[in-house]
Amino acid sequence: MSVIDTHATLHEAHRDNHTHRDVNGGWLRPAVFGAMDGLVSNLALMTGVAGGAVSQHTIIVTGLAGLAAGAFSMAAGEYTSVASQRELVEAELDVERQQLRKHPVDEMEELAELYVSRGVEPALAREVAMQLSRDPEQALEIHAREELGIDPDDLPSPLVAAVSSFGSFALGAILPVLPYLLGASVMWPAVLLALVGLFACGAVVAKVTARSWWFSGVRQLALGGAAAALTFGLGSFFGTAVG
Repeated sequence: MSVIDTHATLHEAHRDNHTHRDVNGGWLRPAVFGAMDGLVSNLALMTGVAGGAVSQHTIIVTGLAGLAAGAFSMAAGEYTSVASQRELVEAELDVERQQLRKHPVDEMEELAELYVSRGVEPALAREVAMQLSRDPEQALEIHAREELGIDPDDLPSPLVAAVSSFGSFALGAILPVLPYLLGASVMWPAVLLALVGLFACGAVVAKVTARSWWFSGVRQLALGGAAAALTFGLGSFFGTAVG
């Protein structure tokens, strides 16, 4: 007994059921992880300093300094990384563009062989390759996709990556500082707000994973809480030892 009996049934099954989640995460994944990075690192930094029994003013300055340093570091690193990647891709595109200009027949045959290797009949593959190679820019795009696995029209922007990293990190890093800026004089409101933020970030991450929102939230809360507790213990130890 076949599961799908007719072409119509196949069409309906494909239309109704054949959907997938965004496995790359799109903008959501880097944004959430950037915020999570800022939240965990600044919370750990502040609890480590607080463990040394310092003043409220010192903790606030530490938190703001950690926010600024971390956000600028993330932005600079992301800009350099994406810019370097883009420059490498553009260099490879230039090589491919030169090959298409100097050896158009060889490149067309290469494209035809690629389609043959994927099961297309040789005559049809050559005809398709010939038609696609008539437009140099279209030929470049196809060769880039097939040989390099990239889309020349969708290269990442270093500036966008840097600004996004700065913003998401700063958003996460401000949470443990916020209670102090609003007048708190003890550490627990900052820790509580940070833990709530960690749970929320973990729950949002579940949108691009197969885990339930509560599992991802609890896992991130536990990891971030452990980091804060460890740095607080180290801060207390070094504060006592130095003092």
